[in-house]
Amino acid sequence: MPTFEYGRGRVELDDRGYLVEFDQWNDRVADALAAHDGIETLTEDHWHVIEFLREHQEEHGMAPMIRVLCKGVEMTLQRIYDLFPGGPAKGACRVAGLPRPDSCV
Repeated sequence: MPTFEYGRGRVELDDRGYLVEFDQWNDRVADALAAHDGIETLTEDHWHVIEFLREHQEEHGMAPMIRVLCKGVEMTLQRIYDLFPGGPAKGACRVAGLPRPDSCV
């Protein structure tokens, strides 16, 4: 498995670039993954999406469906793409430290 190094830390990623261990995620990991994806700074809106995704994952054991995400964060899908150019799954879920979604988001 690939290792992703950030600052003085490192985490294991799967072959598609998603965190292997949900509990290894922290703000520094999010910042580093976002920077790797071309997002220079995580804004309040980014963090709102990230926090919603992490809470949903913890409560339900999976990423939310697109409409649940949009409604939960009160943003359009276009706004989420503006924030995370990789989209909800490849961008937002990855930065939030979620496993790769199969059929959700």
